[in-house]
Amino acid sequence: MVTTWLGRSSPPPPPSWHLVQQRASLPEATAADQRRARSQARDQGRFTRNFVVQGTAAEWALCWLADLRRRLRTLAPVEGVRPVLVYFLHDEVIVETPAELAGAVEEAVRAAARRAGELLFGRFPVEFALDVQCVQSYAEAG
Repeated sequence: MVTTWLGRSSPPPPPSWHLVQQRASLPEATAADQRRARSQARDQGRFTRNFVVQGTAAEWALCWLADLRRRLRTLAPVEGVRPVLVYFLHDEVIVETPAELAGAVEEAVRAAARRAGELLFGRFPVEFALDVQCVQSYAEAG
């Protein structure tokens, strides 16, 4: 079992996994039993490594979004319209904003990413490279 940076734990291998490992360690284990056990052990290792990486990335993204929402609320509306976080998927965020606030929103996106990194990793030198683009339509984004 492994945990993400903020402490979410991976599930342990199922009982069937343990049975395969036990069977492969018996004196009467066949070559097929041993291959199956090695294969499942590799799969479990890959799963646990991926869990830590993907889970911690998700935690960073949650911190990024929370800080971005806070920053967007501090921007003064233009003709009654405020920037709005309208979409997030994996590592992509879309903010709808009046054109007059586009530069401030760009900076908010970048600053929130930096702050999320500092919150989770302190001064450890982790870089969160962002490709921030301001476009009239999502179809124009590169």
